[in-house]
Amino acid sequence: MASFNTALSGLRYSQVAMDVASNNLANVGTDGYVRRRVVGASSSTQDVAGLWSRGNGVGDGVTVAGIDRLANQFLDVRARKEHGTQAFLDTRGVVLDRVEAGIGEPGTAGVSAALASYRSSWQNLSNNPGNEAARSQVLVAAETLVDAFAVQHRNVVTEEEGLRSQLLVNVREVNILAADLARTNQSIAEAQGNGIDAGTLLDQRDSLTLKLSEMTGASGTVRADGGMDVALNGVSLVAGNKAGTLELTAGVNPDGSGGGAVALAITTSSGTTMLPAGISGEVGAIAELLTTTLPSYRAGLDAVAQDFADEMNAAHQAGFDLEGNPGQALFSYTPPDVVASLQVALSDGKGVAASAIAGGGLDGSNADLLSTSSGVEGSYQRLVAVFGTEVASVHRLAANQQVLTKQVDNSRESLSGVSIDEEMVNLVSAQRSYEAASRVMTVMDSVLDTLINRTGLVR
Repeated sequence: MASFNTALSGLRYSQVAMDVASNNLANVGTDGYVRRRVVGASSSTQDVAGLWSRGNGVGDGVTVAGIDRLANQFLDVRARKEHGTQAFLDTRGVVLDRVEAGIGEPGTAGVSAALASYRSSWQNLSNNPGNEAARSQVLVAAETLVDAFAVQHRNVVTEEEGLRSQLLVNVREVNILAADLARTNQSIAEAQGNGIDAGTLLDQRDSLTLKLSEMTGASGTVRADGGMDVALNGVSLVAGNKAGTLELTAGVNPDGSGGGAVALAITTSSGTTMLPAGISGEVGAIAELLTTTLPSYRAGLDAVAQDFADEMNAAHQAGFDLEGNPGQALFSYTPPDVVASLQVALSDGKGVAASAIAGGGLDGSNADLLSTSSGVEGSYQRLVAVFGTEVASVHRLAANQQVLTKQVDNSRESLSGVSIDEEMVNLVSAQRSYEAASRVMTVMDSVLDTLINRTGLVR
């Protein structure tokens, strides 16, 4: 009787449905897992009607048409894009926070405080130009100011050195991820070619691609064979089972040293292609920090220090020291590394040119002139303020991006994530279906028993 086979198909379908629900529940905490759903299709013994005969069947039950992996390519593409942008902004924010903390403005140990103390020392000397302690204090304040410039410069340079090392690590990680994705693509193609479920491999493919996007802002394109091609700013990194190699061609040496603009290229069997500027992700953020942001701040600090030294030297050389001799240069430096080479040129307080009168005599006119604030203070305040504005802007953009990224993640999670409540409902539903199919078999067995053992019997 066909009903036995119909009930048997129901048992098998329900069993698969319970297996799928159980697998979803088992992977509820697995990163990158995309939930599955069993797809049923009704069976029919006569799909095509005969010319002279008509079937009288009502169907042969149900079959498992497939196991759907509940992923949406549009949401996956959006997630990769938004995660790449988020990683770019977050990385910049973290680095700029560290640099801003090292600047230490406003504070008692920053350049502004050292400048104020330096001006104050000149003011004290102008009130008592013959005092040796006041003369020595001018030189001590000058040394403190030079140290303040140097500390700030050293913090930026140290940050750059750390970023170069981090960039080398990130590039190696990108190449490992690319190689893993190429091997996964190969496995997916083989699995699908052999009719094997590739769901787990597809999960791994999407996880690797998302990680590549976070590292570099890479875009992914699903291939006809189920694999994923990945490109950075239009340059192919992974094509099927072939992975290119991301390389640093300028700005960072293999030992972590370097300087200047960072340049990246991808090498494949077809050759080496330079990457256009503007990649995203962690690698893009570090490349931009090393190429533009941090060198720009160092250059601004050098310009402030050079203007200050030139201005002080000119004013100091216009005055006369305690013995009436023309003043010498107060500061020395070697362009273009002004802050790194900035030093106080005088070591004897008697050489401090506090007087504006030649030939000796106690006069503090020149010291009074040197104690007056100039455009240097304003230039430094603008440099720090612009940097602070950039830090605030990055954090504001990161916060806005976080909202967008979370929305995309929630949409993706609502489709692909495992809901324990929903899976429990599916599990109970499949259980009831299994019990119902079993009941059908029991009924049919009773009917057969009646037909075989009781029909025609006379009592």
